[in-house]
Amino acid sequence: MAELIVALDLPSARSALALADRLPGLGWVKVGPVLYVREGPALVRELTGRGVRVFLDLKWHDIPSTVAGAAAAAQDLGVALATVHCLGGAEMMRAAVAAAPALPLIGVTVLTGHTAATFGPAVGRDGLDLAAEVVRLARLGLNAGLKGVVASALEVVALRRAIGPEPWIVVPGMRRAADAPGDQARTATPQAAAQAGATHLVIGRPITGAQDPVAVYREIVQGLSPR
Repeated sequence: MAELIVALDLPSARSALALADRLPGLGWVKVGPVLYVREGPALVRELTGRGVRVFLDLKWHDIPSTVAGAAAAAQDLGVALATVHCLGGAEMMRAAVAAAPALPLIGVTVLTGHTAATFGPAVGRDGLDLAAEVVRLARLGLNAGLKGVVASALEVVALRRAIGPEPWIVVPGMRRAADAPGDQARTATPQAAAQAGATHLVIGRPITGAQDPVAVYREIVQGLSPR
């Protein structure tokens, strides 16, 4: 069964903690760049103190020593999962893994907001096969020692075929059938991603933007439960 990670894409620690306290059985939350810049390590400590595992999604992409230092700091903070960019290269990823051996690190392959038309020009490779690029970057990250990768739901089947059953595949930007895609270009329902082989599903706005976030959260959890 895939694990649900609720993305706390909210404006303040107060609102993030208030929502976390309302969601029954909450196991994972994601803290992204906006909330982390506003609230910093104190929010992570507060969440972990409540027994919630924190996915710190800052997508590090820098020189190896800087990313290694960030990973070590996140491990010391008690973070349960963090992201690096596979495009940062093998040396950068190996340095991060070595600096934080107790912290699972996963590699961002191609952001879910990209399509082939937008990603190709960004890397100077027009006409590329986006799924093949995701697999290529995933192999680069896993060979560098990462625990798993981040990819859209559309690439999970190809990834599982290429990398086998063990690595984590974390899928962000999940949307229920009735939800608007927003700024996510490559998305799917939580059930479809889980059935394809995703291990963790990141869901934010369908929950945080709902009139009744607890009801939506319960609906998603129930939909992921074994039948």
